[in-house]
Amino acid sequence: MTIDVGTGVGTEAVDPGDAGVAATTRERILDIALELFTAQGYDKTSMREIAERLGFSKAAIYYHFASKEDILLALHLRLHEFGRDALRSLEGQTPSLELWARLLDQFIDQMLQHRALFIFHERNQAAIEGLHRERHESDHEDMQLRFREALSNEDLPVGARVKMACAFGGVMGALAISGDAFTGIPSDELGAMLRESVAILLTDAG
Repeated sequence: MTIDVGTGVGTEAVDPGDAGVAATTRERILDIALELFTAQGYDKTSMREIAERLGFSKAAIYYHFASKEDILLALHLRLHEFGRDALRSLEGQTPSLELWARLLDQFIDQMLQHRALFIFHERNQAAIEGLHRERHESDHEDMQLRFREALSNEDLPVGARVKMACAFGGVMGALAISGDAFTGIPSDELGAMLRESVAILLTDAG
């Protein structure tokens, strides 16, 4: 079946038990849920509505997700992958402001490709804050540990590490905390402004 993720229009149901399409089907469910949760809110979106947009039965949705909350958690955990991959790229490398700038350059690209995910997160904060699960907490702890390790590396002067923290916080603030504030700015323009800000924050004045 061909489904337009933007509209959710499908021509036939997909058998969720087919191992060859299970992963793709799961991602389609998440994409449509992302669209609906962002447009009308998590609380106002039903599992039936998600299924109807995909041309599935509710049973097909439940094959992949036991509840609507599981879909919310899966979308939220997508955000963790960005930071985790970026911080992993530091492993085994000599820390420097230049390396951090390259990391943030990659991070900005990834975040701009998924701006809808951050808007969804901002608009559904109340629902997301209700996610208290062991897996969720462990992911948060892992991210925080990696971030603290990078900023605690005494091979760099503390002044440089403060700049690194400020630059990372600035990128996160512009894309993950600002909500709809910059949605009218094209991604290429916003990316250029973010990179300019990072360059200023990471300038080594000697």
